[in-house]
Amino acid sequence: MELTPAEALKRKAAERALDFVESGMVLGLGTGSTVAHFLDLLGMKLAAGALVDIVGVPTSVRTGRESRQAGITIIGLADRDRIDLTIDGADEVSPALDLVKGMGGALLREKMVAQASDRVVIIADASKIVDRLGTLSPLPVEVVDWGQGGHIRFLEAQGASVSMRMMEDGPPQKSDNGNLILDCRFADGIPDPAALDQELHNRAGVVETGLFLGMVHAVVVAGEDGIHVMERST
Repeated sequence: MELTPAEALKRKAAERALDFVESGMVLGLGTGSTVAHFLDLLGMKLAAGALVDIVGVPTSVRTGRESRQAGITIIGLADRDRIDLTIDGADEVSPALDLVKGMGGALLREKMVAQASDRVVIIADASKIVDRLGTLSPLPVEVVDWGQGGHIRFLEAQGASVSMRMMEDGPPQKSDNGNLILDCRFADGIPDPAALDQELHNRAGVVETGLFLGMVHAVVVAGEDGIHVMERST
């Protein structure tokens, strides 16, 4: 099947990310359309014997299903003390390699897996690179169902325009953890992501935010001018 230009860029980034993978690794496997290309390519490497003894920790039910279809052995997060490397996508990437994630609905499990990983590598096309987080994508916030109106008012008080993520057939979309997802848009982006993240985590009922700060080691970016790797300076 012929890929659209956008999907072709995602696949190029996913292919480059395979260079970070070594036989014998425990891999964290992210969620989303870009990671789907990575899973497909990883499965092909395993089938050809170019990589061996790989196990993956999926960050969602969807990724678990796609991993099995690709022939990747999957395990649970608690089955290993550490994860060698996580490969994931992002909805936004800042120059400091901070992220907004969660448009695929897996932000909590993605963050749990990332925190358990020795290295985190993000694959993205150039359209995801932003000067300020919150300018391209809404910020997903996972909240408990109970008292949802109060969560919305609280987020609005932080300057956000809030919408509840809905299924195509009408009811609210819930994460794999059974929680609601609120998408928060900020008119001028997020001026201080760390302060906002702390404020949201101080709120009872907020389960997790889509701000991934100080967690990423490298970002593989595919653009019209080719592939380049952004690496954390510290």
